[in-house]
Amino acid sequence: MITVPNEILALASQGFWHGAIVFLRTSALVSVLPAFGERTVPMRVKLGVAVAFTVIVAPAVAPMSPHADLLRIAQLAVSEIVIGLAFGMAIRLFVLALQTAGAIAAQATSLSQLLGGGLEEPSAAMGHVLVVSGLALAVGFGLHVRAAELVVYSYDLFPAGRFPSGDLLSAWGLSRVSHAFGLAFTLAAPFVIASLIYNLTLGVINRAMPQLMVAFVGAPAITLGGLFILCVSAPMILTAWHGAFTAFFIDPTRVP
Repeated sequence: MITVPNEILALASQGFWHGAIVFLRTSALVSVLPAFGERTVPMRVKLGVAVAFTVIVAPAVAPMSPHADLLRIAQLAVSEIVIGLAFGMAIRLFVLALQTAGAIAAQATSLSQLLGGGLEEPSAAMGHVLVVSGLALAVGFGLHVRAAELVVYSYDLFPAGRFPSGDLLSAWGLSRVSHAFGLAFTLAAPFVIASLIYNLTLGVINRAMPQLMVAFVGAPAITLGGLFILCVSAPMILTAWHGAFTAFFIDPTRVP
């Protein structure tokens, strides 16, 4: 009669520790995950999302239980949080790429001060439009499913309690940052090219007719042109961004 409650207690204890270990990694990822980890999202909602991810991920991961050593438990907690934050920040960099692309486009088309401040941090209107559209596109195509799959896959790359190598982690993070900035400039390329043509044309006109106030004539033109390019190129920009975003979830270890 005594063995059954002891077995149940042992299974409950193992299940609790298994869920707690998975929760450390998922909560760290959810805290910076796009759409779910925004600063405008209440903390209770983030906690509920982290618990939901834990319930989904835990059955797909091999059972884990820490040793009784306190040092081992602390090492396990630190490694899980670092791994979760690393993957979460890699995903967050795609949102920063959209913000950077919007800032480059706004600066190139003289729209950097139009309707800024829509996000929790001041940003250009183009960046705000692209970020909101990109987040809606990512969530609509199953960001939560891909994030859960990524957490499950992360245990194959970094088993619980194994701290990632600093050299590999820094090289991987540097490649993700450089890829984010390269992607941002690529997405903003139509606006940069249009701005270059506009300024060259304005310079030629100014040399040919110095008495004409070309700035007053050209300012409305570049503003209208920037809005027109945004309307035409936004679907292609978001398609290219979502392609790179999806490629990361397919193989997060690949260096772009």
